Amino acid sequence: QLVWNLHFTSFTLLSCVAVNVYVKVFTNSPFLVCMDLARSQEEVIDPKYLWIGPDGRNLEGQMYVNLTETGKLMVMGFKESMSGAYTCTLSHKIIETMTQEEREVVEAYKFMVYAYREADHAYQVFVRYTTRECELPANSQFFEELKKIVNNIISDLTCHIIESSYKCHSFKRPKQGLRHELFVSFQVNPFAPGWVEVCHQVPYDCEDATNTRVQEAKDRIGEFFNKQAYALKHEFQTVPTIHYVDNSFSATHIDSCRPGFGKNDLTHKNCASCCVVCDPGTYSPNNDVTCQICTRPRVKKYGARSC
Repeated sequence: QLVWNLHFTSFTLLSCVAVNVYVKVFTNSPFLVCMDLARSQEEVIDPKYLWIGPDGRNLEGQMYVNLTETGKLMVMGFKESMSGAYTCTLSHKIIETMTQEEREVVEAYKFMVYAYREADHAYQVFVRYTTRECELPANSQFFEELKKIVNNIISDLTCHIIESSYKCHSFKRPKQGLRHELFVSFQVNPFAPGWVEVCHQVPYDCEDATNTRVQEAKDRIGEFFNKQAYALKHEFQTVPTIHYVDNSFSATHIDSCRPGFGKNDLTHKNCASCCVVCDPGTYSPNNDVTCQICTRPRVKKYGARSC
């Protein structure tokens, strides 16, 4: 706190700790209020507000902001490049009742505003099948056919399976003979060819629509395996050589971020599940969830995809 006394008027400057605010890309920010809660409950005499954006410019009159007469600021159509420090200076007077002496107080408020996206979802699926033996040639043929069937189930959702594989393991169980099982693994991914065109049909951002599609794909695949379990119990008189192991289906949630965004639950505790724009000096070139530090930090902008 700095205080100057000049004749009968004193001037006081107060500053506050920065507040983190997260704004989803292409949406409007919440109103940023140029005072704290305590001040908002008091009478404010002759208030004047000055908002400065991340580029150091006065925000009054800018086309992309809504600035009210009571000092509230909304940033509209938020983009990565709009991220950064937004500071407001509130100046107002305090008049002493007895002496009528005027004291001017200037209070500074700082908001660190970050663009964020919803994480893109995918699912890692695990499922098991019993087989007669691990060296059975039909195992690999079955696996290829299974991939085709699953892809056909979800193709209309512009989803597909990637990173698919299987291994065969043998089990010796107490008081039972040797049992062989195929451990099948694949990822349900929402970025099949044509997904960009589908996104163009969605206004602004695509993550919500993409995540809805991959959720539906995962549910359909789960239902496919549930039907196999039902068929084995109620429809087959002779159990096939390779057949589904009941209740073996599981799906693990996987997140990824768009280039220029990453997750950091330490820096951004209040948006830990969000993909937050990479800070200056960091970058993300791919769909990883981490913003990497530039070895020679020439990057001075938010949302860098390279150094």
